[in-house]
Amino acid sequence: MKDIKVLIVDDSAIVRKIFTEELSGERGIQIVGTAPDPYVARDKIVRLKPDVVTLDIEMPRMDGITFLKKLMKYYPLPVIIVSSLTRNGGKLALEAIESGAVEVLSKPGTEYSVGDMKQQLADKIRAAARARVSQREKETPLEEAPVELTTRALKETTNKVIAIGASTGGTEALKKVLTRLPATIPGVLVVQHMPPNFTTAFAERLNNICNITVKEAEDGDSVLPGRALIAPGNYHMLLRRSGARYYVSVKTGPMVCHQRPSVNVLFNSSAQYAGANAIGVIMTGMGSDGAQGMLEMRQAGARTIGQDEASCVVYGMPKEAAKIGAVEKVAPLDRIAQEVVNLL
Repeated sequence: MKDIKVLIVDDSAIVRKIFTEELSGERGIQIVGTAPDPYVARDKIVRLKPDVVTLDIEMPRMDGITFLKKLMKYYPLPVIIVSSLTRNGGKLALEAIESGAVEVLSKPGTEYSVGDMKQQLADKIRAAARARVSQREKETPLEEAPVELTTRALKETTNKVIAIGASTGGTEALKKVLTRLPATIPGVLVVQHMPPNFTTAFAERLNNICNITVKEAEDGDSVLPGRALIAPGNYHMLLRRSGARYYVSVKTGPMVCHQRPSVNVLFNSSAQYAGANAIGVIMTGMGSDGAQGMLEMRQAGARTIGQDEASCVVYGMPKEAAKIGAVEKVAPLDRIAQEVVNLL
């Protein structure tokens, strides 16, 4: 396979230098150029034709989001946001994802420590290179009505749990699924691979547009009908049970499948504590996180759904789950909410 050609866009000369040095040693990655601002980046993209662009948000002359929107309209290609994600920065990064970026990564605290994120950035570059990126004309409004729950028995059920895992492309995919879930849906738990601060903004944005309540999970939160809990960036989220009550444990710990939060951690705990009362959904993303956990869920009697290849930004996690027999039903993105209700 040919090397992935990468253009680094950042106003910091130190960041550009360290990223170039660190990533040049990574197998299959070639740094073809750097740019201090979007105007220089525009010319280099046309001339160098990179496969992936890493993009800072806060830059002189033109901010990264404005540049991204222009890029996705006239010259779409995979873009990874690499920025200092404070709380406000998390909201900007979320806007960048909605504008077409395929991944987001938080810079370390100082410019001199950016080398510490080498492996994580390299993995995201490889994922981005495989992503399906389409031209963006403008934001389209949500048109589909929520799926209806048709039986009284289901509306009164409190012992079901829906566990969902996603990575690359997952923020937009999750929005399409969660906005279609009815207000009386059993409790939903979500692991989306993303850094700290981003998850807070992501949960708040979903809460504003969904029929269900969406919040960033806190340790001890109850799993309730009509509520979705989003695993916080850099923390694992596990399902627990005390008598008839489901709740979540949010904690640190080693990365699993190079991820924290990890889909496998959520799925494993769902298999253990919910068993046949759980539904597992694995969606777009690179790698194998969630595959083994979903298999444990299915072996424990849970129902499982995998997103189909055609609707995935990156068909990695669902593919790995399907390969080992963890996926019971394959569905396109726009059918996943309906299939969840059908399985309930």
